[in-house]
Amino acid sequence: MTLTNVDLGIVAAKLAAVSEEMCLTLQRTSRSLYVKETADFCCAVAGPDGRFVAYPKAIGVSGFVGLDVLETVRAAEVAGPLEPGDVVVANDPYRTGGLATHLPDIQMVAPYFLDGEVVAYGWAFIHCSDIGGRVPSSVSPFNDSIFAEGLRIPPVRLVRGGTTVPDVEALLLANTRTPEANRGDLQAMVSALATGRRRVGEVAAQHGRAAVLEGGESAVARTRERAREALRSLTDGTYRFVDLLDNDAVSPVPVRISVTVTVDDGRIHIDFTGTDPQVAAAFNIASFGRPHAWLTTRVLALIGTIDPDLALNGGLMDLISITAPPGSVVNAVEPAAVGVRHATASRVNDALSGALIQAAPRIVPAASSGVVIPVVLAEETGAGQNVQVVEPMVGGTGGRYGGDGVDGRDAGISNLSNNPVETVEAELGARILRYGLRPDSGGPGTWRGGMGLELVFRVDGTSSLLARGLERQVFAPWGAMGGSPGLTAEIVINEGTDRAVRVRTVDVLPLDPGDVVTIRTPGGGGYGDPFERDVAAVLDDVRRGLVTPERARADYGVAVTDGLTLDETETARLREERPSTGSGRGRARERWDAVFTEDLHDALVEMVGALPVGRRSARKIEVVREVLAVLPAGFPGVDTGDGELEAARRRLGALLGGS
Repeated sequence: MTLTNVDLGIVAAKLAAVSEEMCLTLQRTSRSLYVKETADFCCAVAGPDGRFVAYPKAIGVSGFVGLDVLETVRAAEVAGPLEPGDVVVANDPYRTGGLATHLPDIQMVAPYFLDGEVVAYGWAFIHCSDIGGRVPSSVSPFNDSIFAEGLRIPPVRLVRGGTTVPDVEALLLANTRTPEANRGDLQAMVSALATGRRRVGEVAAQHGRAAVLEGGESAVARTRERAREALRSLTDGTYRFVDLLDNDAVSPVPVRISVTVTVDDGRIHIDFTGTDPQVAAAFNIASFGRPHAWLTTRVLALIGTIDPDLALNGGLMDLISITAPPGSVVNAVEPAAVGVRHATASRVNDALSGALIQAAPRIVPAASSGVVIPVVLAEETGAGQNVQVVEPMVGGTGGRYGGDGVDGRDAGISNLSNNPVETVEAELGARILRYGLRPDSGGPGTWRGGMGLELVFRVDGTSSLLARGLERQVFAPWGAMGGSPGLTAEIVINEGTDRAVRVRTVDVLPLDPGDVVTIRTPGGGGYGDPFERDVAAVLDDVRRGLVTPERARADYGVAVTDGLTLDETETARLREERPSTGSGRGRARERWDAVFTEDLHDALVEMVGALPVGRRSARKIEVVREVLAVLPAGFPGVDTGDGELEAARRRLGALLGGS
């Protein structure tokens, strides 16, 4: 039977529908708040080669389209070939080739057989509430190895021939603080995979086994071709950008992410040479040096922006190659902790944006908020602990040519949903006092950055707070093309009282009944000169409460009266006296770069890279601490004289063996 392009398109569309129905099955039957409301899950259909041929566009986590299930399947088959009705479960990044990216992400893979041969694999994952380990929810930046992060599940059969293996299920449920929620989510995943098996079988029954195989292959090929055409619209060349994580959790020393992007005739190579070594904390990414999801999400988003109608599948990855030095924070080696890998992935996104905006200045936006902060409460109950995510806090997206950033939403590495306030209060002993946009947080620009969020809640009982991914408290989201940076993040306990505590990094923070937690996320960076912003747009922002009159005057040169009307005369005067603009990276970043210049930091990474992996980060911290010793306390967040910066720069050069 010869299949026409129409036939292949129909089969591909049906497989895409299968992936979406699998997602709906999982979400509607799950138990935990983070799955059923936040939607931190996904399902897909992979071909026999393990790459996804059908991936949902509008439900679940979008960024994992480039993952591959085959290594997980091969690891499970060490115990014998997979059979119809089998389901493999795993969560260990180092045993799945990066399919799992940290231990709370439970992966399942099921073979779909037809006429005795595998025609496809079904895949599902969820972020579970807790998988054991040192802290409730299993994730903390302070975990120093993967052994502290919870139960490591190598690829094993949870279901064999359609029947759950009770010993494996018992092992999983004995190693979690939330066994019933986990049980419900595991069952929901199995149900989703069963839905996929049934629906793929129906497609095969109607169109034939060959059509299922060829339809998937054709979908991948079409996506690859369209993606290449999209990337050909970029300006060929080589572009570099460096961004920073605030610190490595175990010291005040920032973590550098360096990317050099080469665009060549619709293909992209990303070189992470110059990126800092893996750290003795949970910010590492186990990418295996491949075009992993956490290293390529921004490129996939760019392709989707240029061609929003192309199908999501593994064909997107065929145009991206990677250089990621082993032992770096973006290609960590075992047993590096990986629980907060999303914080590093967010900064990879921002660094990629900084490089790609040079190739596509009218498409790529300024930096996004650069954070995803799952705010977790672990309540003490009579039956143990109730561990739930209050909100997956993000900020705004960056401004871009022709449009403002999106307020309070940032799909930089996922497309997680808000948790409804009513649901949070029903599931947890917490009262939400405020959840809304954070005024003045978006970076000023011709097109301003999207506003960050503010969440204020009171706890009713004895609880512990976890806020992994709490970033951008030092280095603000950068602006582009003359735009200004967004505000940095804040977290305060009992703000405005004599018991107020400002928090920098959260491990497990005990809370007493009545304590009030305030979390403010960054806004995105602005794009273009703020004094070129349309006056009416500034006035509208003020009237909507997004920009205060004080900041409208200082940042945009727009005078707004107490009655929220425009003072045209004063506005004209202010705009004639426009101030000079900075680099758009913020004062803290400018101070840091004045000492740790690109060349000097390259030399530092090269120097420590000659050491054994386990020694690199410690040596880097030693060097940086010696440099910081000649600078004011609080650097780079405090004013620093040019002479002090010069002295520190000379000190760094001497430590590196230079002048």
